[in-house]
Amino acid sequence: MWEQIISETRPENLSEKSILHVLRQRLASCPTKPWLVLPETTLTYGDADALSNRFARGMRNAGITAGETLLVMLPNDLDLIMSWLACAKLGVIEVPVNTAYRGDILAHIIQDSRARHMLISSAFLDRLAELGSLGSLERCYVRHEGNAPYPGLKLEFRDIANLIDADASPPEGVASTSLIKAIMYTSGTSGRSKGVIVSHAHAYEYANGCASAIGVTDSDVYYTAGLPLFHVAGKWGVLFGSAIKGATTVIARQFSATNFWSEVRNHGVTATYLLGAVANFLQRQPVKADDHENPLQKVLMCPLLADLDDFIHRFRLRVGTAYGSTEANAPIVLPAGSPIRHPQVVGRVRSDLFDVCILDEFDEELPRGRVGQIAVRPKVPNVTMLGYWHQPEATVEMWRNLWLHTGDAGFQDKHGLLYFTDRLKDTIRRRGENISSMEVEGVINQHPAVQECAVFPVKSVHTEEEVMVAIVLRPGQAAHPQDIVRFLEPRMAQFMLPRYIRMMSGLPKTPTGKTRKHLLKDEGVTPDTWDREVPC
Repeated sequence: MWEQIISETRPENLSEKSILHVLRQRLASCPTKPWLVLPETTLTYGDADALSNRFARGMRNAGITAGETLLVMLPNDLDLIMSWLACAKLGVIEVPVNTAYRGDILAHIIQDSRARHMLISSAFLDRLAELGSLGSLERCYVRHEGNAPYPGLKLEFRDIANLIDADASPPEGVASTSLIKAIMYTSGTSGRSKGVIVSHAHAYEYANGCASAIGVTDSDVYYTAGLPLFHVAGKWGVLFGSAIKGATTVIARQFSATNFWSEVRNHGVTATYLLGAVANFLQRQPVKADDHENPLQKVLMCPLLADLDDFIHRFRLRVGTAYGSTEANAPIVLPAGSPIRHPQVVGRVRSDLFDVCILDEFDEELPRGRVGQIAVRPKVPNVTMLGYWHQPEATVEMWRNLWLHTGDAGFQDKHGLLYFTDRLKDTIRRRGENISSMEVEGVINQHPAVQECAVFPVKSVHTEEEVMVAIVLRPGQAAHPQDIVRFLEPRMAQFMLPRYIRMMSGLPKTPTGKTRKHLLKDEGVTPDTWDREVPC
């Protein structure tokens, strides 16, 4: 099984690792086969190629050229997918934007990306009006959602339909797999979110590794289960992965635990990618006598559930997993059907593409069984991040001593299996989203009554983590946790809002004045902690 995954991770020609090359292969082998099934339409591989050609020609006519960045803030719809393909055909660097972002975080991405153009839903235009600076942004192409008006912004607005050219012939030029495919902003551990520079080959190997881990083939119907397409899991793990294998993709607008199985049955879904939190929601639904009567056969689940055996028995399917990140790709996989089901196991190294080792604090390799930092090194070009966008110092720090330092803790057992044990980074993982504690702290500290705060993770009943904050108020000031939440709601994404708020007279500090977050994390939810989800 392991050998099959390794053999499947490389095309015969190592330079042909891009969605452009894969789409051409599908045009030669199955142009009339459905590839993209959306609520409003179904596109074959041939349809997707022709429509993305029109999109690419329209982008070129609009002056969006190879090598420049393009912000994309759209829901899971056809425009987002076609812009992804069109960027690949033109050599334009796509910059996907989390549709929950607003305030300082959104402003930072717009400014840092240095993009002149943006594709955006009208539902998000009001967020641009909240920002003090839009950096280099000049023009927005808008997909209308309802009757949302344009805000009073000094930008040029055009309908996104203007980007659809009449000519469906391929634009000139072929993207090289060494060229930059995208800038993917990921939560930072020290300062603001950083833009991860990824190549075409990087995206290909992530997609192929995930699809191969659960044995996706051209007979499968692969379901996104509501994964947002601005993240690597949805766009690369499912859409790109299904194209590599010649499968069909069913794209959900959003996840619904109550409708999941009816969607699976209606579309004949045989494979899906589930975040651990999503799998947990399914597992917590009331048991039904027909739970096992479904076409779903294989699931990529990240991370694995603690009660995985119950999940597998209840729904009668095979589960695999993988370990990775936007920076490191997916260098470790556990195939579907493996008898190994420890919740911390992430699999074995894809040894044809990557080296992985466990390092101590001095970057010395630790013996098997010892917990340390997971580090990754590529064996072939361009399959891990190329660097951080305009952040050379952060790039050097990440790549010190010729290893990509993941910031995650784990160990390798005597059989070569890798285990993920914890996150060394100062980030919080909540329902599939990585949250920078420093970014949340930066917004909370803007409240006029707050003197300082510390944001940290606590365990969640839904797997992964919840956001907790300890707050010290300014002398003479008063604020209830509800006041803090009301202040934060218009300034940050919903998933970033702290669930737990603890008011304190002071934070534990080191002799040099740094907050000792590990002490707060160890205490966790205390009796004096306010819970946003408990009615007053």
